Amino acid sequence: MSNLLGTCHTAIADGTQFDLYERNLMSESHIRYGGHGGIAYHHISDTYIALFSHFIPCGVWEAIYIIEGLLKNKSNIQIDTVHADTQGQSAIVFALCYLLGIKLEPRIRNWKDLKFYRPEKNTKYKNIDNLFTDVTNWDLIEKHWMDMMQVVLSIKEGKISSAVLLRRLGNYSKKNKLYQAFRELGRVVRTIFLLDYISDNEKRQKITASTNKIESYNQFSQWFFFGLLGVISSNYFDEQEKAIKYNDLIANIVMLQNVADMSMIVQDLRKSGTVVNDKDLAFLSPYITSSTKRFGSYNVDMMNKPPDLEEFIKISV
Repeated sequence: MSNLLGTCHTAIADGTQFDLYERNLMSESHIRYGGHGGIAYHHISDTYIALFSHFIPCGVWEAIYIIEGLLKNKSNIQIDTVHADTQGQSAIVFALCYLLGIKLEPRIRNWKDLKFYRPEKNTKYKNIDNLFTDVTNWDLIEKHWMDMMQVVLSIKEGKISSAVLLRRLGNYSKKNKLYQAFRELGRVVRTIFLLDYISDNEKRQKITASTNKIESYNQFSQWFFFGLLGVISSNYFDEQEKAIKYNDLIANIVMLQNVADMSMIVQDLRKSGTVVNDKDLAFLSPYITSSTKRFGSYNVDMMNKPPDLEEFIKISV
């Protein structure tokens, strides 16, 4: 059934807060989440699978880590499109994603306040000319094009972290011409995306559905993080990030079991003559907790062979 849930080429990125003890170098107060701790920044596939997570401070702009997670993804699911919310985008991130061959398609809050850039000063548009309030500086992009490509190749080869680069560029934005060139290119890419976004109702629905999906994942994964009342007790960063990654592993394991159970139920329904359409199955979610026993004793039989899942991989008619 998993082949009906998504394309395996799209990821969704978002962060959620996890509590920490206050006397911790990582711990900060977060206005948006209304708590004290750190942020688990997740990348999940549009097939609901958790791909990668970072544990970051509350004060960090989440967009800094959106590229890092994709580049570190070594799974069989390789991504070419990523959805995010407002915190997962900026002009610089748009530029880096574009040069890395990644489509960034975020759901931007108050996007109407962003500037639209026209290609030339004398370029006019019949019905949407009032949207464009500034002009692209193509000379700046051309002058630093080779420098930008060199940076992108260094990121691609793992010579420099994209997160480190974005932090450094941000710290010297007023003086750094390379930053300004990336920003100018990102403004162009973002303008094209926004024009596409406002003219394509299907794209808007897809992006909204994707960002809703990761919100559901955040709730699903935190449901399993019940020890110590959901507080990460360690004061060591490595242990804190391990806790987040192990939590993702548990969430993926439960998802796999849920998909197997749903697949068997669908097969039984079809054998009994009930019509189950693929479109209906695409709306199902593996983020189900009602059938999972979260507390109690567990007897693990390592000699018990699980059922063969091959016959449940494809159940579409």
